[in-house]
Amino acid sequence: MPLVLFQRDDCHLCDLALEVLAAARAPEFESVFIDGDATLEARYGHRVPVLRDAAGRELDWPFGAAGLARFLG
Repeated sequence: MPLVLFQRDDCHLCDLALEVLAAARAPEFESVFIDGDATLEARYGHRVPVLRDAAGRELDWPFGAAGLARFLG
């Protein structure tokens, strides 16, 4: 299941999300930085970090290990 984490540069919430993903031993994911992309900034600007799965479902921050497990389940 390819995962994408939408994030920004210098985003402390994004850093926290990365810590949750690592602690939960989440599968591999791609990091997509929305900075400078008008379309992505319009969609995710106030929501980052956001994790999206291959089916297009999205998990908005804040999430913890349990919420992440349910999302991936």
